[in-house]
Amino acid sequence: MRTTAASSTGSFLDTLVPPPSALPDVLPTERLNKRGMPVRELRDDLRRIPNLRNGVAVVSCLAQTVGVVVLAAVIGTWWAWLAAFVLMGRGHAMLNSLAHEAAHRLLFTNRRANDLVGRWLLGYPSFTAVMAYRRAHMSHHRDELGPEEPDLALYAGYPVPADSWRRKLRRDATGVSAYKNVRSMIRGARAGSRELRQVLALHAVALVVCVVLGQPLAYVVWFASWATLWKVVNRLRAIAEHGGMVRSPDRRLTTHVIRQRPLARFYLVPYNIGWHLAHHADMGVPWNRLPELHRELVDSGWVTEEITYPNYRAFWKACSSGAPRARHTAA
Repeated sequence: MRTTAASSTGSFLDTLVPPPSALPDVLPTERLNKRGMPVRELRDDLRRIPNLRNGVAVVSCLAQTVGVVVLAAVIGTWWAWLAAFVLMGRGHAMLNSLAHEAAHRLLFTNRRANDLVGRWLLGYPSFTAVMAYRRAHMSHHRDELGPEEPDLALYAGYPVPADSWRRKLRRDATGVSAYKNVRSMIRGARAGSRELRQVLALHAVALVVCVVLGQPLAYVVWFASWATLWKVVNRLRAIAEHGGMVRSPDRRLTTHVIRQRPLARFYLVPYNIGWHLAHHADMGVPWNRLPELHRELVDSGWVTEEITYPNYRAFWKACSSGAPRARHTAA
């Protein structure tokens, strides 16, 4: 929740970092160590990768993404294409959430299958170079918001003035952010990145197939939704994970806790990716067991109502204000 903290000069600064009074010192317990990770017996149980369930999840994900666009092409009406465009905002969130599982090697126990599916069926269709993402993402988990944090610029400085918040979202919604991403990928491919060449080649093939089948609009909808709706969704989700937090060994100071509501889980944070503090407490726990780990953190008294936002809307409201403000930072 938004709090105020006294600066060294005695004035008060707005911050999204929970105050010390909201962080009870209750760990370790018999089930959790001092950093919130489950003890060995519980950890071994929670970390079991559900190969069959994840296989079903991948098939379902593809049916709800590729299938949505195919259905729109079959129906062929303006409202079908519009519905596909809107639903693909969710579709790209689904693809990226499962690609995130693959980046953590939590999709399948067979690493070759994990990486093959994670790259070609999940990550690449949504312009995510999974292997490069894995390397950067491990830096994120080793030291959240530390000097090697790959997304530090994305998380820093919150809460921001309302006009700045709107400007960021406007860049995402109008395709400006996507243009910069694609330009960077093209440059990386020209510089010799094999994986970026694979990503761009997959999309070139997809475009050619759509044109040959007489359905170029299918690729346009897929790309346009990624370039606009998904960029907004991705920023909103990412800021809800770590925006305005600080580097700390206590992950309650690096990662927000937001109650997971059905609509948010449907469109914004599918596959339990919204239980993000639990994911950072133990990044080896697959998506289907994160709610259980979250309950362990709550039952221990380590995660409290005081640091839990009631929904994403409440969090985003806390992220902005009507006027420029000083912002609290911590070492």
